[in-house]
This record gives sequence, structure tokens and C-alpha cells, in this order.
Amino acid sequence: MPTILRSGSFRFFFFSNESQEPPHVHVEAGENYAKFWLAPVTLARSVGFNSAELSRLGRLVEDNREFFKEKWDEYFGG
Repeated sequence: MPTILRSGSFRFFFFSNESQEPPHVHVEAGENYAKFWLAPVTLARSVGFNSAELSRLGRLVEDNREFFKEKWDEYFGG
């Protein structure tokens, strides 16, 4: 599971067996977890993050969407 970005306590990554799904990114911090679709940026699911953290994560994903998409394409050959 390649880590593609760290921001504070957040680690953004994707799993290596997810090429059949649309581009997305996972994020975790401790026991908390979320998944965001990249086009458009939408929260797919979350566990443990509060609404303020999810808002912050949504902004981080939006701000880095192109970078995440490039890394997805590099890894999965998109």
C-alpha cells in the first residue's frame, strides 16, 4: 500500500489491488480512517474522524487532487 503523502498525522495512500475502482485515496491517522473519491472529490466512507477533521481532509484531498490522480495513474497505468 503505497504512501503518497503525509500531512501532519495524516497518511494518504491507496491499496495495490484497487485498479478496478475509480481513482480514490485513503487516509488514516491512528485508528481513524477515511476514503475519498477523486472525481469529484467526495467522501466515500469514514471511521473515527469527527466532522472538523473530515472537512480538513476534504480540503487536503481537493488541494492535492491532481497530485493524487497522477500518482494513481503512475501506479495503475492510467
